[in-house]
Amino acid sequence: MLNLERLRTLDAVARHGSVSGAADGLHVTTSAVSQQLSKLEREVGQQLLAKNGRGVRLTDAGLLLAEHAARILSQVQVAQADIEAQRGQVVGEVRVAGFPTAARGLFPAALAALREGHPDLRVRTTELEPEHGVRAVLRGDADLALVLEWSNKRAPVPGGLERAHLLDDTADVALPAGHPLAGREVADLVDFADEEWVSWPEGEFCHDWLMFTLRSQGIEPRIGHLAGEHHTQLALVAAGLGVCVTPRLGRPVPEGVVFVPVRQRVRRHIYATWRADAGRRPSVRAVVGALRAAAGPLGS
Repeated sequence: MLNLERLRTLDAVARHGSVSGAADGLHVTTSAVSQQLSKLEREVGQQLLAKNGRGVRLTDAGLLLAEHAARILSQVQVAQADIEAQRGQVVGEVRVAGFPTAARGLFPAALAALREGHPDLRVRTTELEPEHGVRAVLRGDADLALVLEWSNKRAPVPGGLERAHLLDDTADVALPAGHPLAGREVADLVDFADEEWVSWPEGEFCHDWLMFTLRSQGIEPRIGHLAGEHHTQLALVAAGLGVCVTPRLGRPVPEGVVFVPVRQRVRRHIYATWRADAGRRPSVRAVVGALRAAAGPLGS
């Protein structure tokens, strides 16, 4: 009889494309992955992996078994969701991915409430940017992810996923304290047309949003620095090296930085998203409820 955990390991290698990627996704060592695959090869009596340069690839037998493994694991997830729903108990484990500001702004209160209200539930969290969080949910590496879209730039929702709105998060322009506009109660984006900007890394959804938003106001952005973390962006602003857009959720307030609201009301919409077949799980619904409660006082 095929071992479910070994099938899960093979599925992870197929999805991640490498033994190291599978190990990261499963939160185990590469040695543990290799041992599971060796045992699985002995069980089926065929070679499942072959060397491919410095890495590995699935053999024809490996690809065939990986296809079956994906279907088997999907059915197992459906069965687990049905059983949990039938029991109506908030138990087991829920894996939650959140982008940094949401993790900082929402996780502490939500996780504390869940620990107190549902002591038999284990919630495991990790920081992932929204697009990576969605992929983790689709792959089955996470049960739920926090994602975002901007009020003027929507993010597509892949098929098979559901989502719940948590909050609207207003963003302001961060300026050096000595900037001529630092004393303004409100400003227009065009007031910053000649500024050098600190942005998110190229290729990220938020970087594309900033380029789109500034150009829609007739501004051709001058990007001086790229940084993924708001802490780093604001440190660059404090040093007088540019301005940036900073949402309010989980925002640090370093010395030497002033935040000025934008008249056009720049906002992010933050959601929790999960696979549709997981929505029946009381544990998933409990986590979504806790995140909503944590978000309630923070909406702006």
